[in-house]
Amino acid sequence: MGLTDGEAAADLQARRFDAAGGGRRWQGVQTFGNINSEIGAAAGPVLRRAAYYCRNNPWISNGINAIVANAVGPGIKPQSLHPDEAVRDVLHARWDRWLEVADADGVTDGYGLQALGVRTMVEAGECFAHLLPTQAGLRVRLYDPEMVPRDETRELGDGRRILQGIELDPDGMRAAFWVHRTRPEVPAFSTELVRVSADAMAHCFLPLAPGQLRGISWLAPVLLRLHEIDLTEDAHLVRQKVAALLCAFLIDPTGTANVFQGTNVQGVLSTGMEPGTLKALPPGTDVKFSDPAELGDAIQFLKLQLGSVAAGLGIGVPTYLLDNDVSAANYSSLRAALLEFRARLEQLQHSVIVHMLCRPIWRMWVLTEVLAGRIAGDLDALLAVEWITPRQPWVDPENDSKAIALQLGLGLTSRRREVAALGWNVEQLNREIARDPINVEIMAAARARSLGSVSGDGAPTPSSAQASRPLPPNTTVRHAA
Repeated sequence: MGLTDGEAAADLQARRFDAAGGGRRWQGVQTFGNINSEIGAAAGPVLRRAAYYCRNNPWISNGINAIVANAVGPGIKPQSLHPDEAVRDVLHARWDRWLEVADADGVTDGYGLQALGVRTMVEAGECFAHLLPTQAGLRVRLYDPEMVPRDETRELGDGRRILQGIELDPDGMRAAFWVHRTRPEVPAFSTELVRVSADAMAHCFLPLAPGQLRGISWLAPVLLRLHEIDLTEDAHLVRQKVAALLCAFLIDPTGTANVFQGTNVQGVLSTGMEPGTLKALPPGTDVKFSDPAELGDAIQFLKLQLGSVAAGLGIGVPTYLLDNDVSAANYSSLRAALLEFRARLEQLQHSVIVHMLCRPIWRMWVLTEVLAGRIAGDLDALLAVEWITPRQPWVDPENDSKAIALQLGLGLTSRRREVAALGWNVEQLNREIARDPINVEIMAAARARSLGSVSGDGAPTPSSAQASRPLPPNTTVRHAA
């Protein structure tokens, strides 16, 4: 039987996506608006609450330390791609010297700035790096989000405008950042804002949507859950503490019994009993000992909640990076968790940290050195660089080393890349090896073994002994090109 016109119209208007429907199950659920408006309104309270938990919650502190250590480690290091080896040596040598004085505040070195910048991005949602060219070279000063006020929004005319402290040109491109002249916490705080060109400021944050201007703390999805976990844990802790403090209850119907010697303060009797003590109680007097309730499923419940916190913390981290508990893990499960985590780390390193923080610093550093006359050459060639992220060791270093050797033999990686991942400059390492005859012999033997066991296409190659053997009739040998 067909539908009437009214029924057909009602059927067409019905929403087939449950997520777009209404009803009792969706009551009280808030919708999400424009990304910039939502971040602008929520960033302040979220920032302060996130800072509290970062400083006071051991799980979150441990998780953030793990993210920073795995993402930055000893540093994401540049490897110049200049075609001239001599120029590369000069660039790397000057960069290494510059690292010691890179921080404008003199607190840490260049790679320490990377770690602090990533930590600030995780905790506060974003980090600003002010690039300051000086006569002595480039200096970098890190700013927290409060240095660029989110409430600074106004029209400048000619299509230019400021949104949440970021100046946009008529095409919507970032033109400048408006920064407080002094930090908000200093006694002589000034509300004066200073315009800093976009070329002189690196802005590092994890974008969540196209057109996003400012970042939001990585703890935003888990803050409410963290608060509830803290309350639950405190309640269980107080419960166990109270139960442990109450040893026993003396039931005395007449109120005249005095069977235990001790100190009575406000109705609380503190006494002691020796091993093997027997006490006679008057008729009607009874003693009931405190029996603290077991936690039951509370521990498993808290573990489940902690797992959801780990999953929602930024890029998502394995739970054991929060609680350091690997008692239920084995080699396979641990490796599977590491593989997923490292895939996300690699995306974070190259799409966010390198692109938003490392590259602007390298570009400004090269320009400063060229303008000061300390480095000369074609600018495009000098700016060409590859960033090598720290190596992530597996749970089995011996097999990891064998895998690297196999990849080198198969031509799937280069020695330069692998040496850089270990934090070394390959040219410098080659010179050190050349000065040590023992290292030369070791390297020659290792190279001979790799070339003698695996060919360029991955096929085993015959050793000298195998090559000297007579071949069967009608057998041909094809050597790799």
